[in-house]
Amino acid sequence: MSRGAVVAAILVGLAVAVILLAMDRPPICQCGTIKLWHGDVHSSENSQHLSDWYTFSHIIHGFLFYAAAHFALRGRTRRWALPFAVAVEGFWEILENSPIIINRYREATIALGYSGDSIVNSLADIGWMALGFVLASRLPAWATIALALLFELGTLALIRDNLTLNVLMLVWPIDAVRTWQGG
Repeated sequence: MSRGAVVAAILVGLAVAVILLAMDRPPICQCGTIKLWHGDVHSSENSQHLSDWYTFSHIIHGFLFYAAAHFALRGRTRRWALPFAVAVEGFWEILENSPIIINRYREATIALGYSGDSIVNSLADIGWMALGFVLASRLPAWATIALALLFELGTLALIRDNLTLNVLMLVWPIDAVRTWQGG
């Protein structure tokens, strides 16, 4: 990965922060603090701090973006895969914090009181994705797949949610799954 690609990824992240500020997203948690970890998914502080249970999903995003770049890009274009992945993740963070997606989460998932992410959380999510991307670039494929399965099964067991269920419930909500997730 070239220094230029890393700088480009950082600049894309900063652009996402500016857009989120323009969207009137709160810079930090309304609680007034920034925590390294917040583990209560049924709290107004969920998706407001540097990491939470959904951090594992963002690391998996990095795994998936690396795999896509590995198969789709060739030669010198691969060096720009990380800034492209940051742009895609940044686009998701912007979309995720738009009224249409916030309302969709409230209607279709167990995130009844969800009000979107803080900017700190969105930027941390992009950073966690980048970590996943870098890990996937350095680990053997079997280890990356094993980690993704561990993250998915672990969060499924611990919070009854994961990347797979999050996508399913956002795209095609199933009442039985929502009931099960609600405990």
